[in-house]
Amino acid sequence: MRAGVDTGGTFTDFVFWDGDQLRSAKRPSTPDDPSQAILSGVAETRVLRHLVHGSTVATNALLERRGVETAFVSTAGFEDMLEIGRQNRPRLYDWSGRGREELIPRNRRFGARERTTFEGEIVLPLESDEVERIVSDVKASGAASVAVCLLHAYAAPAHEKRLGDALRAAGLHVSLSHEVLPEYREYERASTTAVNAYVSPLMRGYLQRLASNLGATTRLRVFQSNGGSMSAETAGREAVHTVLSGPAGGVRGAAAVAAAAGFDRILTFDMGGTSTDVALCDGGLGLTQESRVGGLPIRVPMLDIHTVGAGGGSIAYWDAGGALRVGPESAGADPGPACYGRGDRPTVTDANLILGRIDPGKFLDGAMELDSDRARSVLSAFAAKGGVPVERAAEGIITVANSNMERALRRITVDRGLDPREFTLVAFGGAGPMHACELADRLEIPTVLAPRDAGVLSALGMLTADVVRDFSQSVLESDPGPVFEQLESRARRELTEDGFTDIALHRSVDLRYRGQSFEITLPWNARESFGAKHEQLYGYRRDDSPIETVAVRVQAVARNDADDVVRLDAPADAKSYSTLYEPPGWSAREEPSGNTILRRSGRT
Repeated sequence: MRAGVDTGGTFTDFVFWDGDQLRSAKRPSTPDDPSQAILSGVAETRVLRHLVHGSTVATNALLERRGVETAFVSTAGFEDMLEIGRQNRPRLYDWSGRGREELIPRNRRFGARERTTFEGEIVLPLESDEVERIVSDVKASGAASVAVCLLHAYAAPAHEKRLGDALRAAGLHVSLSHEVLPEYREYERASTTAVNAYVSPLMRGYLQRLASNLGATTRLRVFQSNGGSMSAETAGREAVHTVLSGPAGGVRGAAAVAAAAGFDRILTFDMGGTSTDVALCDGGLGLTQESRVGGLPIRVPMLDIHTVGAGGGSIAYWDAGGALRVGPESAGADPGPACYGRGDRPTVTDANLILGRIDPGKFLDGAMELDSDRARSVLSAFAAKGGVPVERAAEGIITVANSNMERALRRITVDRGLDPREFTLVAFGGAGPMHACELADRLEIPTVLAPRDAGVLSALGMLTADVVRDFSQSVLESDPGPVFEQLESRARRELTEDGFTDIALHRSVDLRYRGQSFEITLPWNARESFGAKHEQLYGYRRDDSPIETVAVRVQAVARNDADDVVRLDAPADAKSYSTLYEPPGWSAREEPSGNTILRRSGRT
């Protein structure tokens, strides 16, 4: 038996595969200890051999600033690089805006007297007494974890290794930048390493407790932001790779289901209880090498996902000017929307219920009956404050939420020069199919695909995904050949040690015109198309300018055993955990696969 488990803000989703049939389930999430919902969901299964888990532990710790006490060690004189960042400001003309949020306070930042050039030449050795001083200062600061990011350590990591050995010997959790991100750009490397140090001890402790309760017969793996899984041990060391774990599972599942249904150009629309995640897949999964989470840059490969605070649990309110707002605050799992029986603030789910789009007796396949009277009472009080009828207020909540989600879809299409009318909208999550057609109307998207397993598609994506690990190294004009060979050797070694033998290796490179500050990542065998790709993205190309290689990347993909491969067309239980709303002007057709395809009138 295999299981995919996605921990969301409101519900924890399960998909089980016994080799012949798919079975799904949902449990209310337990925010104080996410493992309790997981253990409850798998309690009645027979022997569970594999569990792939999409975790929000690292994400929530970063967003809520609840990580461990962390220290930062840099080359002397660079102690404040995390606070200084880069000169660009997110809101250039906002004089009242807050500065960069600190992850590590000034009294836990330390500088080591050492220096290495970008060519790897040591110009100031790291002395033994300096190592001892750093260890003593870090210990005295009360830190439990430490991020070490020395200048140009990607080119010559010897000093970082010495400091790391000494700090680990002192009982500290250590993240070294040349292990987390062996690439140039000191601020991004430092930020990524600091985030990893900040959240990894929490993730490691959580996974150890979960693995212990699951038992020795269950192999636990963790889904990561790049659309593949990794071992629990690796996730405990490199938790920065899991910050978009859940949304990545949804994109992976949507791409697989859409491909099986014959759609290769899709927009994924995952509307859950807390947020909505959208992504573009144009013949393949879209990857980005850098994202921002909690206001901090994280430079690791991850699926290119855009998130907005609009979900079924998003709370509606009137702002100081009397305008209707929805989100980003969510009612979550506790207390949840008013119709769940405990909440006392109006949410998107309550609005859909009042408008008759949800059958209160069939919610979660009948496992949870909604309290319509409580939802109407809460929404009536809310509507009275705005001076509008209750149905009018409910319609307004839906309209505002849809506008927020429409902007997200435009961000990944129109803002990038792509026409959304050329794509199919794949709607999933508990609330996705309920809003998809209205969004498709706004963007003139002709077709919506609502998968059979829409309510648990993220968990299904985790269950079906391969094991994926990413390795990279800055080269800065040096010969990339030997670096590729080193990365591939490391990839084979690490995945073989993890028990996998069927390993595929994929090379890619970061390229730019000489003098540019940012790069385009292309497959190694497609590097000749750099000019065309640059023109597509930026509107021009410079064929007379030299192109330089900045970094090389290797993605290692390990296939699951043949008897573990999940068939998307396999028989499945009849449970439905999502609600489909078919507005006027749309027609729905259920396919033999169980997927529902909706088309706008007059479109084929």
